[in-house]
Amino acid sequence: MSDRSVRSLEYLERSASTARVLNLLKISRENRDSQEWRERPLFQTPALNTCLLIKHRLRRNETDAFRGRRQTATKVIVPIDHGELRSGGRYFFVDQINFEATLGEVFGIQPGHPDVNTLRLMDKLPSLDPFLMREQLRRSGIDPAPCYFALSDADLQNMLNFVKAEITPLVALCMGDASASANSIDRMASKILSNANGDGMEALGQTLRLNPEQYQEGVFCWKGFLYYKWSLKSMTSQIAEVADRVGSVQVAGPVDQATREYIARGRQVLRSKIGKTCAGVRSTLQIYDEAYASLTQDGNPLDFRDFLLEAPYLFARLGDQLGAIQHIVSFWTFRFGPRATAAGAEELMDIFMDFEIGLRGRDETEDAIAA
Repeated sequence: MSDRSVRSLEYLERSASTARVLNLLKISRENRDSQEWRERPLFQTPALNTCLLIKHRLRRNETDAFRGRRQTATKVIVPIDHGELRSGGRYFFVDQINFEATLGEVFGIQPGHPDVNTLRLMDKLPSLDPFLMREQLRRSGIDPAPCYFALSDADLQNMLNFVKAEITPLVALCMGDASASANSIDRMASKILSNANGDGMEALGQTLRLNPEQYQEGVFCWKGFLYYKWSLKSMTSQIAEVADRVGSVQVAGPVDQATREYIARGRQVLRSKIGKTCAGVRSTLQIYDEAYASLTQDGNPLDFRDFLLEAPYLFARLGDQLGAIQHIVSFWTFRFGPRATAAGAEELMDIFMDFEIGLRGRDETEDAIAA
């Protein structure tokens, strides 16, 4: 890794996990004395359980590492020295060409090892957001210790309350307004948030004429939409604050003219892209809102059926969009906090570059790949 990459690795190692980064090294350091962490690891291979996983937007020179065309990948970074990250590390991508051979070379993992399946399940997600990652793993029978997800009881309860309010019209439609009691809403919200197949809601799938596989995948993505809708609502003020601070953060130390101009451009581009990405998130969520309203207000299930069929693609797009925003808010809060007002020029350029790449839209990425 280059010096700049090593500096980035050090920052990643010190920061908490975000929607784009899963910091297993930091989790292992903070929980190695915990019985739960020892008995319920995310990965069975100890060396893999202390890596860093990153949802990485592929650059043009990286796309040849895959047989198929893709815009993002899950990067696994293996530090050379856990105690001194200036030593750097090696990395590979999940499902790159010779992926299983690489796992065997680096970790001694054979193709049928459970950790291979866990990595591929995580690779299917558009982000490493803890709620969605937990849901994805649990529906496949994988239940790691809670420390890997950093979900507070308060956040889970707030999410449940949001889902209850969201699905009240659906409960009223299914049961009749008079029968839509608080208990009925609680039960249906719990079923939507449950991880088990056969959740008692198969009748909805039959009404929508979806086969079991289409229904299960669609409902998982619907759950993701509900979570992302709640996430956007809950961090709207933070997004605005970070966008403002991107424009006002000071540069520490001497700065030459070229660097000053680059940072000035970075401020403008980032603030514009943050606004554009948030607008894209709202536009994608509106597709769901309109389909759901068609079902619950107009009694027309066809639009919602079409939404569930298209949900996996929309879910991936939404995860790309909101995951980048969540990463920016989380990392900025970690690095600058409520009082920090300055950063060195080189560090600030690294941060702006990382954020800008993460916010690059799918269309921009495809244009870059094709160029």
